[in-house]
Amino acid sequence: MTQDQGLTGFNILLNAALNKSTAFTEEERDRLKLRGLLPAAIGSQATQIERVLENVRRKESDIERYIALMALMARNERLFYRTLMDHIDEFMPIVYTPTVGQACREFAHIFRQPRGFYITPHDKGRIRTILDNWPTNDVRVVVVTDGQRILGLGDLGANGMGIPIGKLSLYVACAGIQPNQCLPVMLDVGTNNKDLREDSLYLGVRKERLEGAAYDELVEEFVAAVQDKFPRALIQFEDFLTPNAYRLLGAYRDRVLCFNDDIQGTASVALAGVYASTRISGLDFSDLTIMFLGAGSAATGIADLMVEAFQAEGLSREDAQRRLWFVDINGLVVKGRDDLAAHNLPYAHDHKPLAFAQAIKSVKPQVLIGATGAPGTFTEEIVATMAQINERPVIFALSNPTSRAECTAEQAYTWSQGRAIFSSGSPFAPVTVNGKTFAPGQGNNAYIFPGIGLGAVICEASHICDDMFLVAAKKLAEQVTDEDLSKGAVYPPLNAIRNVSMEIAKAVAQIAYDQDLANAPEPPALEQAIAEYMYDPYY
Repeated sequence: MTQDQGLTGFNILLNAALNKSTAFTEEERDRLKLRGLLPAAIGSQATQIERVLENVRRKESDIERYIALMALMARNERLFYRTLMDHIDEFMPIVYTPTVGQACREFAHIFRQPRGFYITPHDKGRIRTILDNWPTNDVRVVVVTDGQRILGLGDLGANGMGIPIGKLSLYVACAGIQPNQCLPVMLDVGTNNKDLREDSLYLGVRKERLEGAAYDELVEEFVAAVQDKFPRALIQFEDFLTPNAYRLLGAYRDRVLCFNDDIQGTASVALAGVYASTRISGLDFSDLTIMFLGAGSAATGIADLMVEAFQAEGLSREDAQRRLWFVDINGLVVKGRDDLAAHNLPYAHDHKPLAFAQAIKSVKPQVLIGATGAPGTFTEEIVATMAQINERPVIFALSNPTSRAECTAEQAYTWSQGRAIFSSGSPFAPVTVNGKTFAPGQGNNAYIFPGIGLGAVICEASHICDDMFLVAAKKLAEQVTDEDLSKGAVYPPLNAIRNVSMEIAKAVAQIAYDQDLANAPEPPALEQAIAEYMYDPYY
């Protein structure tokens, strides 16, 4: 049971971490001076969840359901997380993708109360000082964004705070990170979105974005301040523009405990899906050729981890890179192009320039992965071409939210005559084609980053290494059952996600212990230590 911290009366009812509302017992009502402040009926948490479900489900839109759930989090934390955990299939798409995209677009208009920590250029030189304003001193997970590339929606400025809030709610629900050890951070450095700057309700800095050296200096001060104030904290970079995402990851990955979810988390979940797909296609992973539509941080992050996976299968680094092909807005990524970023160069192959459809016909990939943020780019021609080349074409439309997916599940199955092995970043309803019903699993990063964070927290890791994401992908793929595969799903059901996180956390912590990256002593029973740490929202 959560300790009452000496609070009584309305003070305990207004404390989200302590409040049980109508579930306070007769003894607690007397001891905590709640007599008269609550209605007579004493309800169980299960009864309260029934009330929550009735009220949330009567809402007419997902954004209204989002608002209702965020309000519940603000007044009764344990009830919120118990509801989310017990109904993860229903409410993860509300708390996170796809609804969080709309929540971020409308963040200033649906704002109810402050949550998280905001840092602006005006705070330069005093970030460490203002971090003392945060009410807890033992933060273990920080999710930070600057709001410049929110999902596939672009620059949303300070409205992007919805992303760290949502990610951290999944850290708690999916992996049991303690809520009071989570810190959502918005680096509000302005926005280049003119419509936002002119919105009378906008809550962020009404200037164009800080860039260049001044931007890097602010980030450096933030990272140093977190290290000093919260020395055991993991920093997760989220939804930064691709050049900044790569530069910041390169600058800090060997200095502090950090990772970039768009680059590394997406890579791990995509790799897991490809691993699982081979159990349907019957192909060996080491024989695959994989094509990406999109060459930003998500796509190249997936490719970088796949290089490691191919090398683990015995391929040389050069041979591994030759299995991975990219198509961007200007066509096939090939040598001789003068418009490529540094992270694209290892995948620029000797080949004539081709448009997307022609590139598929020439390269003949077994796997097609979309990470573009451009909806509808997997056209009927593209899917049909993949199906002509492959008996079981693998088609991953990973862009979020749902409105940005490269194709829908119905399109993928219909255009391939039910032969596609499909997954997406946001959920789709089951599809029936030729008398067979497919229920594709969602390739959501929530399968990966909570377990990575849990493993890092348990062992007090000093760094996050690539091996951790590789083993996380393998552990996730191992959780996919034959029954899941028979339904067309290459990911386990969401209701298994805490078990998935446990398996990933054990493997991540073990790598940290084996590679001397752990600061905490190795417990005699690792799984027990993890289970004892994990947050329990029951009362």
